[in-house]
Amino acid sequence: MNLIRCLHITNASEAIHQMESMGVDPASIGLMEGKTLHFNLKVEGIEPRTANLLKQEMFALGGDIAVDERGFDCSTEKTDALLMGNQKHFEKLISKLEQYPGLNPLGQSIKETLKNISKTQYAIRCRKRTLLLGKRTLLMGVLNITPDSFSDGGLFFDREKAISHGLKMVEEGADIIDIGGESTRPGSKPLQLEEELRRVIPVIKSIAAKVDVPISIDTYKSVVAQKAIEAGAEIINDISGLNFDPDLAKVASKEDIPLVLMHIRGTPETMQKNIHYDSLFSEILQYLKDSIQRAESAGLDPCQIIIDPGIGFGKTVEDNLSIIKNLFEFRVLGKPILLGTSRKIFIGKILNAEVGERLEGTLSSIAVGVLNGANIIRCHDVLQAKRAIAVADAIRLAGEA
Repeated sequence: MNLIRCLHITNASEAIHQMESMGVDPASIGLMEGKTLHFNLKVEGIEPRTANLLKQEMFALGGDIAVDERGFDCSTEKTDALLMGNQKHFEKLISKLEQYPGLNPLGQSIKETLKNISKTQYAIRCRKRTLLLGKRTLLMGVLNITPDSFSDGGLFFDREKAISHGLKMVEEGADIIDIGGESTRPGSKPLQLEEELRRVIPVIKSIAAKVDVPISIDTYKSVVAQKAIEAGAEIINDISGLNFDPDLAKVASKEDIPLVLMHIRGTPETMQKNIHYDSLFSEILQYLKDSIQRAESAGLDPCQIIIDPGIGFGKTVEDNLSIIKNLFEFRVLGKPILLGTSRKIFIGKILNAEVGERLEGTLSSIAVGVLNGANIIRCHDVLQAKRAIAVADAIRLAGEA
């Protein structure tokens, strides 16, 4: 009997590599690579008439579509549609939609989505260097200068200990040091501005003077961000996605530095109470899309934005697992993805382990995250995470030219 393989092709470079290894004519490769990439695009909240038109066009092109029965018989005002086809099908669909009055925006949205999904390389400009994302997964080391953070609260509250640990993380291979002065553990209350500044600014100044690795300020306050940048920070990491202090976007824009936009449900004090999503991914994606719009409207270069789905910030254990498993979905936003699972409660619940016993679970989640599309990993245990990322990257890039 003939040997038959089922190839796992996730991007154009893998498709090209497979055909080149078979000796396929280069001209033919250009014609066929788009046919190897299959997409399932869910379009939400469209009119039934549009859904029926999409059905007609996708069927004619050789693709497929799934729609709620109420969408087909027009007994509902809005419906969702699941479009199924390869890249060539969607390219032809986009051309078709341009011919219909009022549907060109939908075609352009599909075009932008496909472009974003296909994007694998990013460049984030910091003051001292440009960080290249996509080939090697970068590691952000966590430095909490707090007495009450869930994982390492109090360990580095002393200024000299914090500085020493920051330098140690650089020696262990951290690509970024993320410094925060306010605990955002579940149930935590906001910290006074002056106290946050007192905690973080001296440490940022000291570490920035000694290393070339970019420092990220973990804050949602525009004043803290501005002072931190003046002290040497080069990245802003906002857990609120610009929902707590919109002026943060103006700081990032004025200083032209990268901004991490994270999803959170509620506030740290309330986020783990009465957790409910009608549609987990739809709601997180819309939240992040709105955050991106705020940042870009403030003048920030779109290439300077990083997104974070916010593991543990208003999510159940199952929510967190689903996000990590389906991290690829966030590529539709066209931004590099940061993932922070380090020592979090969902790992403790799975393993029945306290904070100090969650290393293996953390490393497992990191490896899966890297394979599923994370560009930056945020972790407390730098040396161990660096090694886990190296292996995951080697697996992810295996066979690529």
